[in-house]
Amino acid sequence: MPTEAHDLRHHGDAEVRDDGSALVDLAVNVRADTPPAWLRERIAGSLGSLAAYPDGRAARAAVAARHGLPTDRVLLTAGAAEAFVLLARALKVRRPVVVHPQFTEPEAALRDAGHTVDRVLLREEDGFRLDPRVVPEDADLVVIGNPTNPTSVLHPAGSVAELARPGRTLVVDEAFMDAVPGEREALAGRTDVPGLVVLRSLTKTWGLAGLRIGYVLAAPETVADLERAQPLWPVSTPALAAAEACVSSQALAEAAHAAHRIAADRAHLVAGLAEFAPEGLRVVEPAEGPFVLVRLQGAAVVRRQLRDLGYAVRRGDTFPGLGEEWLRLAVRDRATVGGFLRALERALTSTAR
Repeated sequence: MPTEAHDLRHHGDAEVRDDGSALVDLAVNVRADTPPAWLRERIAGSLGSLAAYPDGRAARAAVAARHGLPTDRVLLTAGAAEAFVLLARALKVRRPVVVHPQFTEPEAALRDAGHTVDRVLLREEDGFRLDPRVVPEDADLVVIGNPTNPTSVLHPAGSVAELARPGRTLVVDEAFMDAVPGEREALAGRTDVPGLVVLRSLTKTWGLAGLRIGYVLAAPETVADLERAQPLWPVSTPALAAAEACVSSQALAEAAHAAHRIAADRAHLVAGLAEFAPEGLRVVEPAEGPFVLVRLQGAAVVRRQLRDLGYAVRRGDTFPGLGEEWLRLAVRDRATVGGFLRALERALTSTAR
């Protein structure tokens, strides 16, 4: 097990709690102005059923239909984070490998379950892109994000599928895939990749982090193993109502529109950041998620100065494979980005003195 130099339990919400609650939030990767009114109404409409135990059959069937799968290939979870815990506890694995930099909860969950975790660190000089050959052949559990948090790299579906082997579980975290126009490179819905487990979250695009709803797509026997590890009634009635609503045709159309808007807003952010290249700021490109990863000297100082100027950004040094010179920035609307870029200019000017 590697010596731990990273706080695997640190997440973007820590930047906007307590004294950060009044800051403009570029630290958390939840789409702004969500949940929409129609979704809040659907959730509110479920409250009259709270006296009954949750019944997930309709939501499970809706998710299955959304991906063209039978219901026994779907498991609803209390957010994608619960799925990482279930995988760590339920699967009997000898050599789990996590591909970093990526969301740190999968490794944290595996460690908490008593596993020794190996890391594959993708390299900055390679654009943090996956080379399937770097993953140990004897790994029987491999975890990778696509698009990857925090690098915003979208790996080709073919490259990710190359990681599959008989006797290996391949976990692909697609929590941000619905923010990619056309969901290109998605593996959700595929049944031809052996050992494939795809995780999806409904909290990012729909602003439901406080409700906790996500799901697993996997072979029926894997779903059954994970379901046995769940507590009874793990997903609340309001969360089930949200799940059913968020895979409706109306919601899918809205998410598709939002993905194109995010892409345009991201291009605007990246173009603005490019103006700071003379100050040594570098953006990892091409970025494909609703966030970008940047590198600059003195990033820790700049981050603190941005807080003083009213803006919260995500520190990067808690991600294995990154250090103190990295920051992650959530994509926001043009007006918010404009204010942030002006604050960044002031922070960099102050740092250079």
